[in-house]
Amino acid sequence: MLPSHCIAFLGTELLAKGPLAEVVSAVKRALDSGTEHSIAILDLATSRRVEINFTGTEEEVLQRIPRMQPRSAGRPKLGVVAREVTLLPRHWEWLSSQPGGASVALRKLVEHASRDARQADAMREARDSAYRFMHELAGDEPGFEEASRALFAGDAARLEQVVASWPAGVRTHLLALAQPAFTPLADAPGDVPGAAS
Repeated sequence: MLPSHCIAFLGTELLAKGPLAEVVSAVKRALDSGTEHSIAILDLATSRRVEINFTGTEEEVLQRIPRMQPRSAGRPKLGVVAREVTLLPRHWEWLSSQPGGASVALRKLVEHASRDARQADAMREARDSAYRFMHELAGDEPGFEEASRALFAGDAARLEQVVASWPAGVRTHLLALAQPAFTPLADAPGDVPGAAS
């Protein structure tokens, strides 16, 4: 499935960033102008490569892109799904003694655990996206290995120092992607700039 927002680089220069159709149009125009630079289109949130068929006119290229479905207003229906859970007798005893019974207690435990994991998951996803981007666009830049070590060590200051000489567009986007990997959610200012909410 294609992402809603992307970023495109012409070599190491930022070409376009924003909604998929706008980025695709900018890339198509660059290709039609006969650019000799390589072009990379990446998912803005995950940094995974986005493959687009650019044969034909700009209009034909855009027509092949599936239209994004707008989100419906309101909350989705909450469904209850019955599944088998295997626990030891002492676990069932404890669950049965909780207010609301076993089902309510289990739901509360799962909600609590998923909230606890949310911050770690968000930081890991940001780190992985930053690494994918760095590998894709800056694998040949000086200090790539050191920058990778700094990213995975959670050393924001060292990462910024190592990439200081990298092309501005690559450096700026990399640091924006990596920032949530170093900042707990409660303190983070928000998502990657330009990503769909």
